[in-house]
Amino acid sequence: MVNPGSSSQPPPVTAGSLSWKRCAGCGGKIADRFLLYAMDSYWHSRCLKCSCCQAQLGDIGTSCYTKSGMILCRNDYIRLFGNSGACSACGQSIPASELVMRAQGNVYHLKCFTCSTCRNRLVPGDRFHYINGSLFCEHDRPTALINGHLNSLQSNPLLPDQKVNTQQLLISFVRASWKVQPPNVGRVVFLGGCIFACPLEEM
Repeated sequence: MVNPGSSSQPPPVTAGSLSWKRCAGCGGKIADRFLLYAMDSYWHSRCLKCSCCQAQLGDIGTSCYTKSGMILCRNDYIRLFGNSGACSACGQSIPASELVMRAQGNVYHLKCFTCSTCRNRLVPGDRFHYINGSLFCEHDRPTALINGHLNSLQSNPLLPDQKVNTQQLLISFVRASWKVQPPNVGRVVFLGGCIFACPLEEM
């Protein structure tokens, strides 16, 4: 099991003490032949699950990641926290304890999550547009389109009845305490230590 936030090794378990271990997931005694150790706790193999997708992580060879009090499978860890640890705007590293903004799979420092045109910081509750890798506030979206930030506009101007296919996103502030709620389009996902941008449903 991989635990980026901790380097602690499980304490040795002897045959006589095995029946006294309690599962951190269900609270029951672990009398199984095998037990798992993650986040400084013991788990039944059936109880160690990803906090997002509920996939069981007890299978041999399955990676287990922990961050902000969550246990995550590899896919959800990368989806939520990225795999580079660097800000997509400035390229500087982001400490594990720092709150971040996320959009379209990119990770940003709070101070770097700004409109590409006016440089105003986008804050929780703001709508923004992600166009060809750049962020634009609601006010500057028309300017972005006029200035040719969409490659298609440079060669094929939009007709008045055409729609621009951009996602409108809502920034949702997330507290360190979290609830497990599957991430769905247009719903706030409460995950610890992270500010998460969720796409809005088509209106």
